[in-house]
Amino acid sequence: MDRNFRERLHQFVELAMAEDVGEGDHTTLSTVSVDQSGEAKLLVKESGILAGVEVGIEIIQYIDSTVEVEKLLSDGDQVSIGDIVLYMRGKIHSILKIERLLLNVMQRMSGIATRTREYVDLLQGTSTQVLDTRKTTPGIRFLEKDAVRIGGGANHRFGLYDMILIKDNHVDYAGGITAALNSAFRYRAEHALHIPIEIEVRNEQELNEVLDSTDKVDRVMLDNFTPEETKKAVNLIAGRLITESSGGITFDTIRAYALAGVDFISVGALTHSVKSLDLSLKAKLI
Repeated sequence: MDRNFRERLHQFVELAMAEDVGEGDHTTLSTVSVDQSGEAKLLVKESGILAGVEVGIEIIQYIDSTVEVEKLLSDGDQVSIGDIVLYMRGKIHSILKIERLLLNVMQRMSGIATRTREYVDLLQGTSTQVLDTRKTTPGIRFLEKDAVRIGGGANHRFGLYDMILIKDNHVDYAGGITAALNSAFRYRAEHALHIPIEIEVRNEQELNEVLDSTDKVDRVMLDNFTPEETKKAVNLIAGRLITESSGGITFDTIRAYALAGVDFISVGALTHSVKSLDLSLKAKLI
């Protein structure tokens, strides 16, 4: 976990605690002695790919560094019903304060990692990688993209600042493919930016226009092409640019796109509509 990720996580925890605890956990304050200690186990209730373990431990220790953690499983592990991820031992007030945030984060991340692994498995035997998108939950994109990585997928751009990605609306507003590429290439040079340029194309005509300007672009996105159209496009590109397929690609169709020879396939469903993996925290007095 690098420094930037850790700082972002700590900021997120502060906001989450303010939202959840507010002026105090009155239920725990009214029922459990403040100096009482306990143990809790994080239990798996559904099979899948585990993610968020290291994030979870950082959350625990940030909220209360005196809580002891015994880790039994790691990020990326295949888990089954009844598996124990970790034990926590410490002040019961801290354990109960940590519980919901820990579960919300790890369940969400594990659900994304599980779904990503399912897509990755469909690409076995090809050289194609599955990519995430910006279709993420505001404020926790960094966690969701980390979960994609844990599941075996690759991360696309993080935001609007780390890539010039010229999509259909940009093309139309700019006055066409060539105009958009010329403007983006000039902008990147003028601002001394070391970021890639990618452009989305909607048909073979637009692709041919891009291929006339390969010195100004690094990657081309084939949007809503069929697998057959994708294969033809990949042959036209012939290694001159990195290729990406996007637009309505599903669990049932993704392998056909990979077999067409595209380098990357972006799938918004990795993050925007995933089901969380069922986990729970079970308490025990000590």
